[in-house]
Amino acid sequence: MSAKKAKIAAAPISWGVCEVPGWGLQMEPSRVLKEMSDLGFGATEFGPEGFLPMDPALKASILKEHGMSAVGGFVPVILHKGDHDPLPGIVEELKGYEAAGAEVLVLAAGTGIDGYDAKRPVLTDAEWNIVFTNLDRIRDYAATKSVKAVLHPHVGTMVETEDDIMRVLHGSAIPFCLDTGHMLIGGTDPVAFAQKYSDRVAHSHLKDVDLSWAKKVQSGELTYYQAVTKGMYRPLGQGDLDVRGIVRSLLSAGYDGWFTLEQDNVVAEAPAIGQGPMLDAKASVAFLQGVLDEFYAEQR
Repeated sequence: MSAKKAKIAAAPISWGVCEVPGWGLQMEPSRVLKEMSDLGFGATEFGPEGFLPMDPALKASILKEHGMSAVGGFVPVILHKGDHDPLPGIVEELKGYEAAGAEVLVLAAGTGIDGYDAKRPVLTDAEWNIVFTNLDRIRDYAATKSVKAVLHPHVGTMVETEDDIMRVLHGSAIPFCLDTGHMLIGGTDPVAFAQKYSDRVAHSHLKDVDLSWAKKVQSGELTYYQAVTKGMYRPLGQGDLDVRGIVRSLLSAGYDGWFTLEQDNVVAEAPAIGQGPMLDAKASVAFLQGVLDEFYAEQR
């Protein structure tokens, strides 16, 4: 799906498919991919390990069967430990990218703890320097495979808060995945970030946010998972974020990366055909398409 130059992709997490143990019902790939295709998506992120086959050729063929191309995927990695080299795992991960034609490696700085609600370790300056070095090593290696590595600030990872993000901005050359929801919860204004640091944004995850639930996560009243089950994330245009402003800021700066519609979701039970997560995805597509059409009409 495209509007002029814009590239729009889906993400399995919008259908509740997640790497976190116990994260609700994990819908079958065949249904998820069919619903993406039915909504007009021509591309998707891979989803967590196990959603698609590990074999690169088989992974590519399943996507092709559904008329989908691969954007890349979300890959949590340990970056801060001096006795752990993350690069061999990245080398293996990128073997699947070539077969599927994927182009974006979305990194998260893992804590080494399952889930996103445990207390994060506090890094020393020396450990931060290890993070910066590993990010640049991964970025440089991925580039040799024609893949763009980006860092995804994410709740419950080592790069979550505004301070964390500023450290990476000044300590590493890696570009960012601007995730509108995770940045907000971590204390970074995604609207301001899109305006001020557009030159460091190479990928995006768009989700709208109900701020009343987000504030409960920030205060510790609710865990991240609990807030997601309550509907913290909304279809684009139905929450409290200025998603329109973010998209326009990026486009005005010449952004040519993907707009991945990624509304973190927990599915309790299999929805009826034509119901469930695809309805939210449909609403988000319609909203984003409208923003894009408006922007490009103004450029004529």
